[in-house]
Amino acid sequence: MSERVVLVGYGPVGARLVEGLLPAVRDGRIDLTVVGAETHDVYNRVLLAEYAVGRAGRERLDLADRRVAEDAGVRFHLGSAVVGIDRHSRAVRLHDGEGMPYDRLVLATGARANVPTLAGLERAHRDRRAAPGAPAALDHGAAPLPRGVVALRDLADAEQVRAAVRAGQRIVVLGAGVLGMEFALAAAEAGAAVTVAYHSPAPMNRTLDENGGRVLAAAAVAAGVEMQHHARAESIDFRYDDHGRAWFDALVCADGRVLAGDLLVLSCGVAARTEVASLAGLATATGVLVDADSRTWTDPDVFAIGDCAHVADPSSEGRVTGGPSGLIGPGWRQADQLAALLSTGVAGPGAAERPGVVMLKAEGIDVVAGGAVDADPFPHAPSCSGPQVTLWADPARGAYVKLVTADGVLTGFVAVGMPRTGAELTLLFERGSELPADRSSFLRLDAPDVGMPAVGDPFAADATVCWCNGVSAGAIREAVAAGEPTVACVKASTRAGTGCGGCVGRISELLAREGVGV
Repeated sequence: MSERVVLVGYGPVGARLVEGLLPAVRDGRIDLTVVGAETHDVYNRVLLAEYAVGRAGRERLDLADRRVAEDAGVRFHLGSAVVGIDRHSRAVRLHDGEGMPYDRLVLATGARANVPTLAGLERAHRDRRAAPGAPAALDHGAAPLPRGVVALRDLADAEQVRAAVRAGQRIVVLGAGVLGMEFALAAAEAGAAVTVAYHSPAPMNRTLDENGGRVLAAAAVAAGVEMQHHARAESIDFRYDDHGRAWFDALVCADGRVLAGDLLVLSCGVAARTEVASLAGLATATGVLVDADSRTWTDPDVFAIGDCAHVADPSSEGRVTGGPSGLIGPGWRQADQLAALLSTGVAGPGAAERPGVVMLKAEGIDVVAGGAVDADPFPHAPSCSGPQVTLWADPARGAYVKLVTADGVLTGFVAVGMPRTGAELTLLFERGSELPADRSSFLRLDAPDVGMPAVGDPFAADATVCWCNGVSAGAIREAVAAGEPTVACVKASTRAGTGCGGCVGRISELLAREGVGV
């Protein structure tokens, strides 16, 4: 008899699970039903900003062919929302009242954009304890966002931003994390007038140290982006059209600064959609609490993956630290592992975590960072215990490097404006390698004459090229040898480059080294 699996959520992570379950669906071991709030086929939200600024066509966002899954026997209920889970009866209830039984339930409900508590946005702020309702209102508070305010989380948002960019309108971005900065730089390159407002001293403060962020800010200003630091947003001013409808007009800061614009893009982070889990009595923290196999702490027949899942040890006592990663790669690895578990009863190896590395996708601005980078350079002399820090900065030329080591091994790094150095440090960080005694040797990698060879080959067989999918240079070479000589073919064969897209340039460089077309 087939095991009934209900998947709630049909985003990139849910689609990856569907793909992994297809063999079991085809041979009758699993009866799979998918419930999704959007009516679109699944698309890559990570690339929405690139679509919004015209760098990517709509087809590049597509991730899966639903018809293949339907032909295999998967049933889809799109445009539907789960509003209740009866764990005793093992059934979910949809917003239209329909009931759906399950043997195993998988939550892949993702995350919604944080709406800050500003004057003018009060009714749009959603209480995370609010019960879920109709699909179109899953992310709304008492009212939708005002006109001229978007969060860039779905295709409708992207279309609105796309129109503003094409018209060369003034865009204010609230928040300077990696996604906010990528969008701001891309929109400015596309011709929009862009202002970024953030309350910290420097952008990307969760990823970079302050000095590295300041070098990035200077590079952004040089690229045409107006950067407003220490800008603590307080309220929104509106203008009114001939029909009396309110539109965003300006962002007002606590110190009196007024940042005028035609469109406000919120880039203030995300929060896991946990309300349906909470109402069902499942344990939650910053996400639905699950173990290393994605099984919820509360119910062995309910699982959670992706942006809604908070992986933690069930034996934890007191406050549970950590939270959902917010990255597509870990979500895909969770989906691969769970597909193996549901299909065979044995968890696959896909959820093994890799060291966290963040790369900024921006034309002409190279930023990469990994690990913990906040260590103070000065408390520890070379003979003292504790992390040791090496710094090199040339702000006038937009270059900055920070290395944090423990017992000679790289535990954190920042590289801005130093692409070869950043690539080398990424490789060493991934491998947990010991650094050379002469730390200044890394700086020569970006010298015009490349004065010394790299410590390691960034295109060695075991070097990771695609972090989202864990694809190595060796795997790409194998695909090329099997007759996949272009970036598009490598994507189809290995999945490399189908996540955040930050590795496409490295794939092209590797193919060029192999002497094949790109």
